[in-house]
This record gives sequence, structure tokens and C-alpha cells, in this order.
Amino acid sequence: MRLAAFLLGILVIGSVGPGRAADRAGEFDYYLLALSWNAAWCEAEGAGRGAPQCDPFREIGFVLHGLWPQYADGWPENCQTDVRDPTRGETAAMADIMGSGGLAWHEWKKHGRCSGLNPEAYFALARRAWEAIRRPEALRLIRLPRRVAPGAIEKAFLDANPGLTADGVTVTCEDRHFREVRICLTRDLAPRRCSGRAAGDCPEPNMMFAPMR
Repeated sequence: MRLAAFLLGILVIGSVGPGRAADRAGEFDYYLLALSWNAAWCEAEGAGRGAPQCDPFREIGFVLHGLWPQYADGWPENCQTDVRDPTRGETAAMADIMGSGGLAWHEWKKHGRCSGLNPEAYFALARRAWEAIRRPEALRLIRLPRRVAPGAIEKAFLDANPGLTADGVTVTCEDRHFREVRICLTRDLAPRRCSGRAAGDCPEPNMMFAPMR
């Protein structure tokens, strides 16, 4: 009994979530580009915080949540790295596509360090990935809350981006509300198939879609 408890304790201590026991910067298989629908975040929490990106006069559609290194299944996070952290100016410079410099800093700490790149190169790569994907204009034209199928949003992205395929795009939801579109890319930013947990779509047949603020 004592031996079993001891072994169970080792397993619990050794469990580190979605990553592996020793996540190392630069050791991963591909990237996941996460595009958040700003109105959904603002409705859920951002407006309550008084976040500037939730000002309805700004009319923000998607924002870059992050460019995340991925394993074949799971992902590294909070990696140890010898490269410097970004300056406040470097994170603030990402606010135009990420909504805030605070998000850029958070994403660097959790995901950027795992890329093996320095901040300048990582943020430049994230911007390149963002600019390479066309966000469907039709979603910006929806002005009233409505229910949409995850597949409809996926199709809108596929139609706007002929180089993407259905197995490389996932649509996520939270509490039956649309939240993000995630696109899997090679380390050179070419479209590729998603794998493991990154391949999971929203399980709801329909999600609530918040119109752009």
C-alpha cells in the first residue's frame, strides 16, 4: 500500500499539464495561430475590465491571441530560455493586432519563450502569420447576436484563404459562445494539418455569435 501511494505521488508531482516534464525552447513540431473574436472576449470579460479594445467606436473584429508552438499532441509552455525578454516598447508595438501590450507580454512568457526565438524575431513571425491570413469580411457585417454553426465560420475562412484545408482549421467555443479560430502552420508558416488536442473543434451544433463591437 505504501509503495502504491509513493508511486502515485511521483505521478502527480511529475504531471505538468499539456506540456512535457522538461519543455525546452525551440523544441516543438509546428505553430498554432490563434485568432480571437474580440466581441466575444469583450462580452465575457473585457468590457467589465474597461479594456480599451472593447470601445465600440473602435470596431475591432479579430485580434491575434497568439502564435503557439505545438507538439504532435500537446504544447510546451513557460519554457526556460537564455534570450532576453521584450522591452515595453516591443510589446506595446503589438497592440495594433493583439489589442494590448499586456497580452503581448503574457503571450511571450507563456508561448514565445518556447519558440527559441528572441522577442524581435518572434513578434515579427507572429505578425507575418497574422498578415498572411485573410479574416472573412462577412463576419464583420453581422450586427445582431445570432446562432451560427462552427462549420459555417470554418467555411468562411476556407473560402477567404484557398491555401487552407479543413483539417488545418479549428473553431473553438466557450459556454456555447464562439471564441476563436485556430490555424495550424509549419515552422515556416505554411498551412498544415492540426494534430492531437489542437484538432478539436467546438462540439456544439450551433454557437452564439456576438456582433462586432
